[in-house]
Amino acid sequence: MKGPDSFVQAFNTQIAVEEDSQLIVGQAVTQETNDKKQIAPMVDVIQKQAGQKPAELLADSGYCSENNLKYLQRKKNSAYVATNRQKHGRQQPACKRGPLPNGSTIVDRMTRKLQTKSGAKVYAARKSIVEPVFGQIKHARGFRQFLMRGIEKIKAEWALVCATHNILKLYRMCYA
Repeated sequence: MKGPDSFVQAFNTQIAVEEDSQLIVGQAVTQETNDKKQIAPMVDVIQKQAGQKPAELLADSGYCSENNLKYLQRKKNSAYVATNRQKHGRQQPACKRGPLPNGSTIVDRMTRKLQTKSGAKVYAARKSIVEPVFGQIKHARGFRQFLMRGIEKIKAEWALVCATHNILKLYRMCYA
């Protein structure tokens, strides 16, 4: 991956998390520097690993691109993808009344969708669905870096990390 001054050996981990149980229903590793091209592969991963198409998809602004939003529209996924970064603690501006202007892009339509009361409420749930899972993996379990080298070994190591997360979640659900 491209670093600040040179190329570094780094990986971009992806997870899809089920809302109620916080079980990981899809995981992947890429060497892409950002998430702009990851929606389609992750939807495929969820279908392959979880056995069904996601009913609803919430994604941060790193995933926002016209191609991703068009893909989700074609696949008929109910999606809420942030269109820009939002400062911590700040709320989205209220939805303007009236129809969208002629020539509005798919990104403009998503922005409007997230500005509605119902859209903002749905998207707000994202921070309590996927972010805690990354926190549990990084902080509670101490997984801060990969131990293996090479993309295939990294993919296997990440799959193992995600599987152990799910095993612990299932154990706690059964014995809590």
